[in-house]
Amino acid sequence: MDTLRLSAPKPRMIAHRGLSGIEMENTCSAFVAAGNRSYFGIETDVHVTADGEYIIIHDDNTKRVALDALKVEESTFETLRSLRLLDKDGRRGRKDLGLPSLWEYVRICKKYEKTSVLELKNPMEPAHIDRIIAAIREEGWLEHTIFISFALSNMIHVREVLPGQKAQYLIEGQHDWNEILNTLKQYDLDLDIDYTILTEQMVKDVHVLGKELNVWTVNKLEDAQRLAQWGVDYITTNIIE
Repeated sequence: MDTLRLSAPKPRMIAHRGLSGIEMENTCSAFVAAGNRSYFGIETDVHVTADGEYIIIHDDNTKRVALDALKVEESTFETLRSLRLLDKDGRRGRKDLGLPSLWEYVRICKKYEKTSVLELKNPMEPAHIDRIIAAIREEGWLEHTIFISFALSNMIHVREVLPGQKAQYLIEGQHDWNEILNTLKQYDLDLDIDYTILTEQMVKDVHVLGKELNVWTVNKLEDAQRLAQWGVDYITTNIIE
C-alpha cells in the first residue's frame, strides 16, 4: 500500500475534526485516535452556545451528526451535551459519542502533545474569543494552539490580543487573490485554503510574504504528494488513502 513519505519536517499533518476517517468527527474518540498516531495537530470547531458556553461541533445544526435537529447557538450547553451522536455506520449506541467541551478537546491535545488547530465558528463577540483564549491559557496549551476562522473579524481580534500567535485565515471558493494576499500582510495572518483552488504559484506568493499555508481537506495520496512537492506547510486530512 502506498503512503505519503516525507523526507522533510514539512508538511505537518493535521487530523481534520480528529481522525474522522475512522471515528465519528469531532468526538473525544476521534481526538484520541489522532493522538495515538503521528499527526502534528488535531483540528476541530468550537461554537458559542445560547448560555455562553463552548461546544465542539462543525455544523450550525446537530441533525447530521445526531439526528435531533437543534440549532447549536440557540441551545444550551447541557442540552447539547445530552445528545448521543451517530457512529460511522449511521447508528446510535455508543455512550462515548457526545459533543465534547472545549476543555476536553484541549486536554486531549495536551495529553498526546498535539498542536490544537481550533476553528472559531461564525463571527464571535470579542469577549467570547477572549474567554476561549483564557481557557486554553489556563490549560497551559496556548503556545501549542493555532486559531483558524472564515470570519476575518475573529482573526483580527486574535491578532490584536495575541500578536505572536499562529492564526490562519480560512478561505474557500474563488476570491480576489491580490486582496487575500493584502489581507494576510495587513493583519499578519497565515492562510488555510481549500486545496482544490490552490496553484503552485499561490503557494509561492504566500511564502514570499513570509506566511505559512495550510490546505484542507486532502484525502487522496496523489493530491497530498503534489501539495507536498509544492511546499505547503500543513496538510489537513480526514485520512490519506
